[in-house]
Amino acid sequence: MFTVILMTAPATPVLEEALVMSLRNAWGGSEPRWLMQGVAAEFEVGETPSNVDQVRADISDMEIDLVVLPSAGRRKKMLLADMDSTMIQQECIDELAGEAGVGARVAEITARAMNGELDFEAALRERVGLLKGLNSAVIESVLKRRITLMPGGQELLATMKANGGYAALVSGGFTVFTSRIAERLGFDEHRSNTLVITNDTITGEVGDPIVGREAKVQALAEITQTLGISEADVIAVGDGANDLGMLTRAGIGVALHAKPTVQEQVDVRVNHGDLTALLFVQGYSADDFVKVD
Repeated sequence: MFTVILMTAPATPVLEEALVMSLRNAWGGSEPRWLMQGVAAEFEVGETPSNVDQVRADISDMEIDLVVLPSAGRRKKMLLADMDSTMIQQECIDELAGEAGVGARVAEITARAMNGELDFEAALRERVGLLKGLNSAVIESVLKRRITLMPGGQELLATMKANGGYAALVSGGFTVFTSRIAERLGFDEHRSNTLVITNDTITGEVGDPIVGREAKVQALAEITQTLGISEADVIAVGDGANDLGMLTRAGIGVALHAKPTVQEQVDVRVNHGDLTALLFVQGYSADDFVKVD
C-alpha cells in the first residue's frame, strides 16, 4: 500500500476537501484522513498512480504539495537535517558577507554551489576567503539580527523527540552557528565546519576536514550505527546539492524549498509547506504535535 499526502503551508490553509476527494476518487483511494484541516490530508492507494508527476505539477500552482510514499514504516526514529535554508531561513555565510560588504558576490557563489554547479569545498574556501579581516563580533550580530528559524522547526523537533526520536544537525556551514541553532531547537548533536578566528578576527580560512556532501553521508552512517538503527529509520531534510547523498540514502529524504538539481533527484519535495510537512509525511496529525511556546 502507498499513502498519498496533500499539504500546504499552515499559514495559508488552502487545501480544500473537493480536491482531496477528487484525487481519492480518481485513484481509487481509501477514505481520506485529515491531518490538519485546510492544511494536510492523506489517503491510501494500492499502487503509485501513473500520473503523479503531472498532478503534482498541476496543483503546485495552487500552492499545494503532493507526496506519495509506501505506507509501511513512515514514522522515523531519527531526523538528520541541514541548517542553512532548511532549519533557518538564511545562508549564514551570505549574511556574514553582507556585513563584510561582499554580499552579492558571495550569494552568487552560494547559489551556484547549492545547485551543484560548483565544487562545494572550493566554493566554500573562496567565499570564506572574502570574509578575511572581518571582526568576529559580527557573528553575534548576525545571529541576533539576521537569522530566523524556518517555520515548523520547533514543532518538528519537539514532536519527534517526544516520540523517542533522535535529531542531528549536519551543516556545510559553521559551528559558531550550528551550536546555537542546535541548542535553540533541541538537536542532540551537530556537525559543521570550523571558521578560523584569530585575535577576534576572521582569518579567511576554514578548518579541515571540510563538512560537505560525503561528510553528511558519513554522519548518517555513523549516527545510525551508534543508535543501533538502520538508515531506513531516518528522515533527512535539506535543500542543496551537498545534501543529495544523505537525502537519497535515508528512509525518507525531503527536498525542502530545494534547488532545481535537488528536486530532480528527490521524490519527496516540499515547495509550499513548512517543516511541519515532515511530520505530516510521517503520519502525525496536528493533534499529535507537541506545542512549543
